[in-house]
Parts: sequence; C-alpha cells; structure tokens
Amino acid sequence: MCGICGKLIFRSDEAVSPALVKAMADTIYHRGPDDEGYYVSGPIGLGFRRLSIIDLQRGHQPLSNEDGTIWIIFNGEIYNYQELHTFLLSKGHVFKTKTDTEVIVHLYEELGPECLQKLRGMFGFAIWDGNKKTLLLARDRVGIKPVYYCLTDTSLVFASEIKAILADPSIKREIAPELIDRFLTFKYVPGEQTLLKGIQKLAPGHYLLVKNGNAMVRQYWDLQFEETRQNMSVEEAESNLLALLTKTVQLHMIADVPVGVLLSGGVDSTGVLSLAVNETQKQISSFTVGFDGQEVADERPYARLAAQKFGTQHHEITITARDFAAFMPKYVWHMEEPVCEPPAIALYYVSKLAREHVTVLLSGEGGDEAFAGYSNYRNLVWLERIKKGISPLNGALAQGLSVANSLLHIPRMAKYVPLMTDTFPDYYHSRTAIRNRHARNGFGRLYSADFASSIDHEYSLEPLRRLQAHVKGLNTLDAMLYIDTKTWLPDDLLIKADKMTMANSIELRVPLLDHRVLEFAASLPSSFKLNGFTAKYILKKALSHRIPKEIRNRKKAGFPVPYASWLRNDLKDMVSMVLTDRKTLDRGYFHKDAVEKLIKANSNGSDYSKEIFSLLSLELWQRTFLDREKVVLQ
Repeated sequence: MCGICGKLIFRSDEAVSPALVKAMADTIYHRGPDDEGYYVSGPIGLGFRRLSIIDLQRGHQPLSNEDGTIWIIFNGEIYNYQELHTFLLSKGHVFKTKTDTEVIVHLYEELGPECLQKLRGMFGFAIWDGNKKTLLLARDRVGIKPVYYCLTDTSLVFASEIKAILADPSIKREIAPELIDRFLTFKYVPGEQTLLKGIQKLAPGHYLLVKNGNAMVRQYWDLQFEETRQNMSVEEAESNLLALLTKTVQLHMIADVPVGVLLSGGVDSTGVLSLAVNETQKQISSFTVGFDGQEVADERPYARLAAQKFGTQHHEITITARDFAAFMPKYVWHMEEPVCEPPAIALYYVSKLAREHVTVLLSGEGGDEAFAGYSNYRNLVWLERIKKGISPLNGALAQGLSVANSLLHIPRMAKYVPLMTDTFPDYYHSRTAIRNRHARNGFGRLYSADFASSIDHEYSLEPLRRLQAHVKGLNTLDAMLYIDTKTWLPDDLLIKADKMTMANSIELRVPLLDHRVLEFAASLPSSFKLNGFTAKYILKKALSHRIPKEIRNRKKAGFPVPYASWLRNDLKDMVSMVLTDRKTLDRGYFHKDAVEKLIKANSNGSDYSKEIFSLLSLELWQRTFLDREKVVLQ
C-alpha cells in the first residue's frame, strides 16, 4: 500500500521539475513512510511513497523492466502475483525483485493495457512506456484504491490523493458550485467529478491512456447480473462460495509484515477472521472500537466473543464526542471531499490503534453490497412487490398510510409512505429511498435565492440516471446492488476505508470485494441473496458453522456511531459557530435563517444529523482546500 503521483507534459521540449514531483510526493507521506522514489525524464515525472508489505528490502519504486524503457509506480496489492510471476518466467522475463509491482511491468510488456484483465487485486498505478511515449493510468475493478487526475491542454497531473495534485501551482483551486446540490442530495459525490473544477476521479474498472496529448478513457470491467447459476442448488452455491472465500482470504493473507483483522462483531468481519486464522501459524491481532455513552448499540461484546473463539490478541479503543470533534479538521483534510460518513472518524481511531501492532488489516467491508445485507434492500424489494400486487390501489393505500402515520408518528412508515406512488427509478438515489430531503420537508429554503436559481437538480442526479438506464430490465434487488456497487461503494465507503487507514499508514484489505466474489454473487438468483426476509442468505449459510450463533443471529447494527446525539448535545455550540459564521454565510449558498432553523429543529428532537454533518463537512472542506486555512475547532 503506497501513494503515487506524477505529471506528463504534452510538449516534448518542456521538462517536468524534479522538485515539483518531490513536493507532490511529500503531501502523501502518510501513505508510505518507509521509502520514497522518483523517475523524471524530460516530459514525464513519477513520484512514489512506499509502505513496505512484500519483499521489504527490494521493493523500491519507481521500478522498470529489464532495459529501463518501461516504468511503473503502483499502489495496492496483486493477490495472484505469484501465479503471474511463474507465467512470465516461462515467457523469458527476468526479475530483479519478488514484488507484485514488477509482475505488472512484465505483464504490460506482454499484453499492453489488456494486462488489467489478468490482475486480481486492488490497485491504482501508472505505467510510462518510453518506447511508445504513452502513459497508462489504471484503477482496480471495484475502486478500492483511489486515482485522481487533472487533464488540461498542456499536461496530465495525477495522484492517489487530490492534495498531491494541488501541490502543482499550475492547478487552480476552484469549487464547482453546481456539484454542491449533488453532494447534499447523495451526502457524497457520485461519479467521476469532484467538487474541485477540473479534478476527476478515474472510475473503477477503467484506465486512462495518454499519447501525444490525446487522452482516452476506457472501461475494462463491469459487473454483470446475469444469474447464470439459476440451476445451481442452494447446497452447491453454499459449497462453492465457501471454497471461493477460503481461497480469497488465503490470498489476502500474503504479506511479509504482521496482519490483523478489523472486527465489528458482525457476520462479515467474523467470517473473514474465521478463514484468516487457518492461513497463518502466528496469533492474529484483532481490533474494534466503542463509544462513550449509551446512545448506540455496543459492538464490543460481539467482537470479544469472536476474538475469544478464534484466539486473537484483541485490542479495543473508545472514542468520545471530544475525540470526534477534535479530528473533524483532519477528517476533511484526509477525505479531500465533503462526505457524510461519521463512521470514518471511528475507523481512523481504530486504525491508529492497529498501527501499533500490525501493518495490514483485513475487514468485512463489501459483504452487504455483494450479498444484499442492508435492510433497505429487503424493504424496497417488498415495497415493489406490494405495489405491483395492488397497483390500482396504490394511491388509496398511500393516503391511508399517510393518515396512519400522522396519528402514530412512526419514522419508518413516514419514510416509505411517499414511495407508494413513485416509480422505483425515481426514488432510488443509491442508499436512500427518499428524494432530496430538503425539498421534501421544506428545507429547500436552505439555499439562497441566487444559488437555488442556478441549480439543475437533474444534473445533480446525472450519474444515477446513467446507471438507472443501464439496469433497466434487472429485477429490483439486482438493480440496487449494481447502482450501489458503482456509486455508494467506491465514492463513499471505499474512499473512507482507504483514506482513514492510510492516514495511519495501514493497508486495508477487503476480501469480500474480490472481483471473483462479486461476480459469483451477481450470478446467483436473487433469492439466494434475499430469501424472504432473510438478508445475505447464502453468505450466512456458507459461514454458519464457523460463526458463533450469537453473532449469526444478532440484528444488523452497521457501524453505529452516536454522532447524532453528539451534534445535538456535546457539539451543538461548535456546529452553530461554524454553520452560522459570517464566512460560511458569505459564500452565498445558504440562508442564515434556514440554517438556524435546521440546527434548532435538530436540537429539538427532529433528526437532521446527516444534513448538519454534511453542511459542516462542506464548510470545513472549503476552508481547508479553497481558503487554505488551518482549521481548529473548539
């Protein structure tokens, strides 16, 4: 796990400054404190920060082929590199190291960009081909590793993190205001754009090829929901899945440094741990986090149960509202885009604890997206079934439920009542079943008149609309799984996972997001994933004999963080200070009265914690990346 950066100037008579490449790499020191390296030759400059995981002594980068004509900088892990190494030796290639990085160089010599089809792992890398004068920039299939770039008429600047691109003084720091509504709609920014004009995300499963100043983006992988295993029995699927998971975790355990497991006390992380303990003779360390106060479910007793069963050296950390607030400025700096993801702060603290003991962490991230673990999948599938069964009565039923809700005040009912008369594509905004909440509840007045008049809400939804068009014909469950895999997973969850662990120089590995696991899950009938009201049906069956029944049968808790209570109580003054500050309001996006009303409503018991955290993240992001302030919260 490392950090990459670089610049390609399109005019061959201009040269990249070595000092610039060094400055870019210095901004991502946290991604690789063990080593640094540079290759600068005329118009191309490559920079690298290394976190040593495999072949600790000889894994220096940038790394080249035998004659020094092809150079690579690589962030990630290729889990089938040993198999590829054997294949390349048979083709006559000569290796200087035992790293997975060098495997990619020689595989590129053999196959060009088609080498990506052979790689099994997580990666973001750049290859400079001096023979063809081309630069290949590539990102793994699912988007586990980030790759950003800025393409202008004169150059391409790229890096693992945005801050490295901003180290180039030729790159302007300008907000794309039209994306603020997209952020506040989704609570993250889906798609290839970022809130900084001109800085793009390379989409998962894509590569960028640049030659003679011409850039071409191509997709090399997509997740296909074709249910090709319709005739497979549940027993066969269970057996095949367990074999696949066993092999996948085995590959993810390859490292020359200590490996630990991040435990949430749930099925996914416990299942990963149950497989990991069989792949090492050493005692595994495990880590979990809890919170000060009683506002949320405590995951720690279940994590301890898993640790005891599998004999790990277990470690815990507890964080408070003060810890949460103190880290907010650094949260924004590391995330680099405003994202409403409070669990990221908890992940930072538990990663910091883990770094005292290990360099690599395995987690259960991805099981819910692959095998339909979230309650909204179950709820919306059943909602659509009900609507189809009583379609002529939908309006009357919705009205009846609305009356019932007005009398009973049931939050869950309030959430789904409006959807009775909406079509699925209109309301599924990737991880939410409600249209922009500001519009629903009258907080559309949050926007100033000038800003509101400039907003095209359909433009905000454009990344989703593209995906909705793509999934036409799929059943409701598979459509949701595909959309989430293309949006919420890479643009929120995996960004959080990468940035918060790398902030502590930790490599996080996610076996359940191995592309072969995802492809297997996508090929199964929907009923194998959501069986009646049972979520993650086939995954739970495959792991059932390995996981304590207390964990297997517990209600899903996610990653509960009591931030709603903290924002309403302990951090209320801090929230008000930032969101009603003159600097915030002078940006011209929001009405002061509406912001104050939002804060007051939240303090009085209405739950607008996501909106408030989103607004707080947005403002702190602007102060950090646009105003270049060193933000300190009291």
